[in-house]
Amino acid sequence: MKLIAIIEKGKDGYGIYVTNLIDHGLTGMGKTVEAAKSDMYEALQLLVSIYTDEGNAVPDELDNPEFVFKYDIPSFFEDFDCIKISKIAAKAGINESLVRQYKNKLAFASEEQTNKIKDAVHELGKELLAVEFK
Repeated sequence: MKLIAIIEKGKDGYGIYVTNLIDHGLTGMGKTVEAAKSDMYEALQLLVSIYTDEGNAVPDELDNPEFVFKYDIPSFFEDFDCIKISKIAAKAGINESLVRQYKNKLAFASEEQTNKIKDAVHELGKELLAVEFK
């Protein structure tokens, strides 16, 4: 089963929470995204061990799940601060000031705006992958 894990930056580091587990909470915290992921995986193992230690079947959603990690917009721009907001805004066709408001949590992007930003970031990634040096 694919589990959606949201990455958010807080004042003390990163938090990750899984949104589509119905009967369980699964989170992780850490100073970095990788540390938060590691903490979440440890929490998953603890949860699975509780089931097995008690002789209960592990629910399907906890049995070797596949995680899809998603950033919220402010956390993405915090974690990838080398990316210029002005360039992403231009690629996305969104007003730069509005994207800065999304980054600073002064406004919140609609699903359509979020997808435009995601597409712009992916386009930039493809352009970077095509770069060659001599």
